[in-house]
Amino acid sequence: MKYLYIAISSITLAYCIIIFFTYFYQRNLLYHPDENNYANDEIKFNYEEVFIDIDKDIKLRSWFINKDLKNNKTILFFHGNAGSLINRVHKLNELEKLDINILIISWRGFSKNLGKPTEKNLYNDARKSLEWLNSKGVENNKIVLYGESLGTGVATELGQDNSFAGIILESPFTSIADTAKIYYPYLPINLLLKDRYDSIKKIKNINIPVLIMHGKKDDIVPFVMGQEIFDKANKPKMSYFSENDDHM
Repeated sequence: MKYLYIAISSITLAYCIIIFFTYFYQRNLLYHPDENNYANDEIKFNYEEVFIDIDKDIKLRSWFINKDLKNNKTILFFHGNAGSLINRVHKLNELEKLDINILIISWRGFSKNLGKPTEKNLYNDARKSLEWLNSKGVENNKIVLYGESLGTGVATELGQDNSFAGIILESPFTSIADTAKIYYPYLPINLLLKDRYDSIKKIKNINIPVLIMHGKKDDIVPFVMGQEIFDKANKPKMSYFSENDDHM
């Protein structure tokens, strides 16, 4: 009986330590600014590097592809939870082929920006970048919001304004809580979670054209989440569900 008590106490203590660690370090698990993918892609487009004022000394390093602000629509691109601007060159090389302007921002804490990423802070970063475009004479009805992975949670938050030309969600999740439960089924996620990005509740508030893209072989954000977001989205909506693509 004594050894059973010791065993149970040890397991309980270990579980409490895991919960403690997860609660206080969860943002390190969610945000990965130093991760480096696709770093060797050649930049095949002309861009201006701009710095968008956010809070006090924080400026967002961003890339601006300006073709024709007056006549063309503008994509406001919110990237995912890992890497820097250079990691999106392969996508920008393709998007640049279209008659469209592009502003891609990097979050605070990413791409050598000061500050720390949180759900509230990313929403603020996105709104400030929108204000920056507005200051250039680009009205919301000429802007297409583009969210990639974690960026879909930010795009969905802003998209509820319903003043935009449209919204594109690439590899969207239903919520961070739903995603975390897949990776950490043994933890009380709903009690621990600080940043939720609850897109499944917000998508019904969006009444502008929606495009959902998701790879059916996605092993990071399950395809079923993209399907659920699409099913709950209002019309007009379109989907591109690839049979062979992985995450993003």
